[in-house]
Amino acid sequence: MNTLEAIIIAIIEGLTEYLPISSTAHMGFAAGLMGMPESEFLKMFQVSIQFGAILSIVVLYWKKFFDFSNFNFYIKLAIAVIPALGLGYLLDDKIEAVLGNQIAISSVLILGGIILIFVDKWFKEPKITDEKEISIKTAIIIGFFQCLAMMPGTSRSAASIIGGMTQGLSRKAAAEFSFFLAVPTMLAVTVYSVFVKTWGKGTINEMKGYEMILQDNHHILLFVIGNVVAFVTAMIAVKFFISILTKFGFKVWGWYRIIIGIVLLIYFWNNPKEDTQTETQSEVVSIQTSTDESA
Repeated sequence: MNTLEAIIIAIIEGLTEYLPISSTAHMGFAAGLMGMPESEFLKMFQVSIQFGAILSIVVLYWKKFFDFSNFNFYIKLAIAVIPALGLGYLLDDKIEAVLGNQIAISSVLILGGIILIFVDKWFKEPKITDEKEISIKTAIIIGFFQCLAMMPGTSRSAASIIGGMTQGLSRKAAAEFSFFLAVPTMLAVTVYSVFVKTWGKGTINEMKGYEMILQDNHHILLFVIGNVVAFVTAMIAVKFFISILTKFGFKVWGWYRIIIGIVLLIYFWNNPKEDTQTETQSEVVSIQTSTDESA
């Protein structure tokens, strides 16, 4: 991955993380369209730059996050994030296996778009317009809805916002609680991916995320640039999204998902990717064989 590719991926992460259009899908599509080979560093990079997007929410809503008198706010976020953390840990390998399947992700993108087109019609009379009105029970339910986003292409933002609207939240209240819930969720995922998870299991290149980052100065530079770019673009995207959502609702995002999903489905169907895992395994076997022969 070169610097320009890293910047493009980071811009996409920042712009799409909080929109109901799936940042994972868009980063995967962009990498595929740019001809970037799948690698453990690329996968880890796409997760680690979420840290920059997280900071954008903390900065934009700093009064909310640092209002220590509103202790219920922290309790609701802590409880709501538990389902995603538990299921995410259990299903981590299966989720990673789907990340390279662009046809499946494109299909999910289209399906999610169809749902978004009708969301505004389904939930016309919201009862909750402010985060303080959200109960612990409602927060937990939204947390379970967020788990639907474990299927790449679903969109964590879309899943949690729809979950909020099923519980009587207004569009704006559901979107903002989705933003708030993203902070502990994405922070946990980022910490796990960088400091806990072992990437490249079963190969001679097993590494923790931070080891890949610190592997050389170029990787460190990509990590820093990626997070800075994601931070700036996420701040712009959040303000834009709230404005568009308030005026037009979800239909515009639904049609976007359907159109882009169909285009990408056709593209990846006609340009199937080679099985990079098979290639990687072949390379490992070749290296091991040559090493044994040398010995």
